[in-house]
Amino acid sequence: ISTPDGPKGQIRNQPVSLLDIYPTLLDMCDLPRNPQNQGVSLKPLLTNDDANWPHAAVTTYGPNNHSIRTPEYRYIRYEDGSEELYNHTLDDDEWNNIAGEPEMEAVKADFQKHIPTENVLWSPVSKYSPNEYFEGLMSKVRERT
Repeated sequence: ISTPDGPKGQIRNQPVSLLDIYPTLLDMCDLPRNPQNQGVSLKPLLTNDDANWPHAAVTTYGPNNHSIRTPEYRYIRYEDGSEELYNHTLDDDEWNNIAGEPEMEAVKADFQKHIPTENVLWSPVSKYSPNEYFEGLMSKVRERT
């Protein structure tokens, strides 16, 4: 992202999300914040070389399947409760799932604070619905309704 008055040619290593683009545009244009938006403005990263970035990037794929990324770790929590945790400082390729290690409980607890509390159900017309996983998920949804 390049801004008219921001530093040029800078590279940032903080994880961000596409959800952050809209609040960034609002912030950069001095427009009012949208209270329904879930992202955070990237303006501090764009305008300050030494910006502190305490945010995690959250990605969701289907109801209750979330991945949370910080500079050091990536945590994944699946709908069935299973988990993955990778230390990107030591294991950038994610070969070693350390979610089951007792000393990682506090790290996982911090990540769990970022897990969305509300999930939208898949739409029957979603392009993802034909996927085998989502066909099973949609069957469960239809049984509940």
